[in-house]
Amino acid sequence: MAQFVHNFVEKAPVLLSMTRLSWFFQLISVEIPTTIQSLKKMVKSEALLNGLVATEVWMWFYVIEIIGKCDIAGYGV
Repeated sequence: MAQFVHNFVEKAPVLLSMTRLSWFFQLISVEIPTTIQSLKKMVKSEALLNGLVATEVWMWFYVIEIIGKCDIAGYGV
């Protein structure tokens, strides 16, 4: 028990220091606005919107196909 207390007291300043945590938050505060701006540019991009519409149509095709054949596995031959 004494060894545990000694180690804890010895390492407490390092554990309680916020240098790494403050560094992390500093990086996050710089990166998040940049990421949001690039996501806004991608959403405004016409190619991305066309790709999303094509994906939606493709997925609806498969959903209706599954409903039509009443089975997920395949067609009865």
